[in-house]
Amino acid sequence: MDILIIGSLAYDSVESPEGNFENLLGGSATYAGLASSFHNLRQEGDGVALIGVVGKDFHENDMKLLQSAGIDTSGIEVADGETFRWVGSYHGDMAEAKTHETHLNVFEHFNPKVPTEMKEPKITFCANLHPSLQNQVIEQTKPTRCTILDSMNLWIDIASKELLDVMKKVDIVVLNDGEIKLLADDSNLVRAGNKVRGMMNGGILIIKKGEHGVLAIHPDGLIALPAYPTETVVDPTGCGDTFAGTLASRLALGIGEVSLDELKFALIHATVTASFTLQSFGVNALHQLEEEDYTGRIESYMKMTGTGK
Repeated sequence: MDILIIGSLAYDSVESPEGNFENLLGGSATYAGLASSFHNLRQEGDGVALIGVVGKDFHENDMKLLQSAGIDTSGIEVADGETFRWVGSYHGDMAEAKTHETHLNVFEHFNPKVPTEMKEPKITFCANLHPSLQNQVIEQTKPTRCTILDSMNLWIDIASKELLDVMKKVDIVVLNDGEIKLLADDSNLVRAGNKVRGMMNGGILIIKKGEHGVLAIHPDGLIALPAYPTETVVDPTGCGDTFAGTLASRLALGIGEVSLDELKFALIHATVTASFTLQSFGVNALHQLEEEDYTGRIESYMKMTGTGK
């Protein structure tokens, strides 16, 4: 197996200037899994698996959607109760969601168990969820290449010690610019990024900047890339998870230490893939993404940025 992803599977209710939809398939593992599997299939890889929990109310068609995308769902537990739910809205520049309701439901008592056949993937990706759960999966897996971790401001606020502890156990940390500044207590992004990387005991730090692109701090230097310019922003939910899932899939292609050039091209693919997610509500654009459309956009981005192959 190439990529093992631990994260949430959820039903989201989202409002934006483009509309209002309830009970959309969502969750960090869902977006990351769909993005990762899209690239894994393109690369003729060895597969993507999810670890998570859903309630008895999780729709059979949604499980089939994940499976039809080439995702191994055997690590998803079905528990008594309701699936995790999130209600949020986007306004103004659409840069950040306003959370109205969060219902953990079956996620509240979830203890992830990694099946034996999934314990040695190339990449373990801990998508956004409580750092104690991320740590449980890290302790159960031995990835042959690297471990990637994503997080959010909530865990910085209420579980900072647990988050800092688990950050020291991974090779790559992915956070957005606001989270970096919050964690470092520093308003200068580069200085804050270096402080956070110091908290990790080295490794690679990737800083998502939304419409302003991405900044990565690698042991051999910095990478700065713009976002893909899009006229229509419908629903940014899941863009960060899409980004990280793509990153994991691209890095599964290599072996050994992640080089600066390899990371750069993985970030290019991550940036372009995320640009599709925000153009529809829920996972629709990502799930229905066609090779021709993706190839056209990646070529356009590389030409725009002069990044070559």
